[in-house]
Amino acid sequence: MSGGDNQQHELEALRARVRELEAAIGSEPATPSWQATEYYTAYHATTGFLLGAVAAMSSLLLNIIGALMFEQHPLQLIRVYLTFPMGEQALHFNAVDNGLILAIGCCLYLATGMVYGMLFELVLTRYLTQLSAPARLAAVSALSLALWILNFYGILSWLQPLLFGGRWIVEQVPPWVAALTHLVFGWTMLLIYRLGRYIPYRLESDET
Repeated sequence: MSGGDNQQHELEALRARVRELEAAIGSEPATPSWQATEYYTAYHATTGFLLGAVAAMSSLLLNIIGALMFEQHPLQLIRVYLTFPMGEQALHFNAVDNGLILAIGCCLYLATGMVYGMLFELVLTRYLTQLSAPARLAAVSALSLALWILNFYGILSWLQPLLFGGRWIVEQVPPWVAALTHLVFGWTMLLIYRLGRYIPYRLESDET
């Protein structure tokens, strides 16, 4: 047998081996990709963290519009909230006549919303999905008002005087404004919480 015949025979043997390996690989069951089999708490907490920033922006925008309607500084709410780290000096415009300080205050406001967004997303996706729309609205409204009462009268009413010597947030923010701020946050979360639902990603190869 010539050298060319030997090489041709070897090539055919290699091709046959490749076909055998391809057939073996095709017959093996595909390894299923990982998917959460129970409620995916970490995922919903993460998406709630992000959606909470959107809800906080919504409530902050409401306060900006409201402040302008009442001829106050557009970031009056942020100025009052800054009394927690800065004390009474935050109420004097000259003390916060710095865009950087107000920007930091807005960031702190959004960060607080992100933390509360985790709570709302977990509650909405775990406990309220089976409720009717009116029932979900009532539940979210109740949770929002409960957070307002807890924040203002359960924590800030004694913690701020203890640390900074005054109750500026509780005294300077009208109760109806504080309640509405929390309600708008909760209602926004109710509108967008479905964006954070866990939907397993499937490759085309998994579906065939």
